[in-house]
Amino acid sequence: MKPSSAAGRDERLELLGAWLAGPLAGVPFSLAPASADASFRRYFRVTLDTGTRIVMDAPPQREDCRPFVQVAQLMRAAGLHVPQVLAADLDRGFLLLTDLGDTTYLKALNEDNAAALFGDAITALIAWQRASRPGVLPPYDRTLLQREMDLFPEWYLARHLGLTLSDAQRATLAGITTLLADSALAQPAVYVHRDYMPRNLMLSTPNPGVLDFQDAVYGPISYDVASLFRDAFISWPEERVIDWVARYWEQAKRAQLPVDADFGEFYRAFEWMGLQRHLKVLGIFARIRYRDGKPAYLEDAPRFLVYAHAVCARYAALKPLALLLDALEQRAPQVGYTF
Repeated sequence: MKPSSAAGRDERLELLGAWLAGPLAGVPFSLAPASADASFRRYFRVTLDTGTRIVMDAPPQREDCRPFVQVAQLMRAAGLHVPQVLAADLDRGFLLLTDLGDTTYLKALNEDNAAALFGDAITALIAWQRASRPGVLPPYDRTLLQREMDLFPEWYLARHLGLTLSDAQRATLAGITTLLADSALAQPAVYVHRDYMPRNLMLSTPNPGVLDFQDAVYGPISYDVASLFRDAFISWPEERVIDWVARYWEQAKRAQLPVDADFGEFYRAFEWMGLQRHLKVLGIFARIRYRDGKPAYLEDAPRFLVYAHAVCARYAALKPLALLLDALEQRAPQVGYTF
């Protein structure tokens, strides 16, 4: 292994290099950072004379590699293109993986190829959902849904904006999060990637390659669809989103997945599921800025606020959240609550 150029000593990187000498059978290699991550995991690209590999460094006191290995096996069995685990040291948090390249959907997407790329992503998602079985992955239950949404007042409102909610505002937010959890739990359950978005899909053959799936659960059927089309880092006109969601819904029906027979009802569940995710991600982005020292993610917070306002404006039951967001952002109340 070529030595690190970092000024300080990176003991885990040294351990990682020493470990790699085993699975790589002593063949010379070099390491370079492969991607950034919002978690404590790090990824390095291993370059050999014969090609490249990816190595994951997941400090065991912070991360657990076992779910990654399990879900990778489930996805491969379902026919998805995911990294193959070539070697593992689960106790020390090291995985050697096949390399799916460095071109994400987020980099590749444009007006000309979006329909084709999202078509491939829908096909892969349906294959993943068709493989679903209860009791294999952790349930996306009310406790987890609520814990995620609680990140919004704790980290985004209190820590980032410095706001303290009144009793009435806390009651309003609690009522909305209960509605969102009720909607999610009323949906049929399938395997959920939980971050099925363009940043985690790779342009590859077969397409797409799928990454960052270690947090997969068994939960609402609309969740990964919402992740795909209401993304943290790229937005699309609403008419295109409706068209793509309809294409998913039509293909899911043909695949005999348990989507609602009424597209309008499915789209409402998709929007409400997306809102649950938007509140969660706003909290997560604030947390990784202030707790983990990674400020860049919070720059995309305005995108999620736009999503949230748009969804709240379409459903009367969500109007209290729209008014609360207006008050917290010191905005004039918006009009146009139509459903």
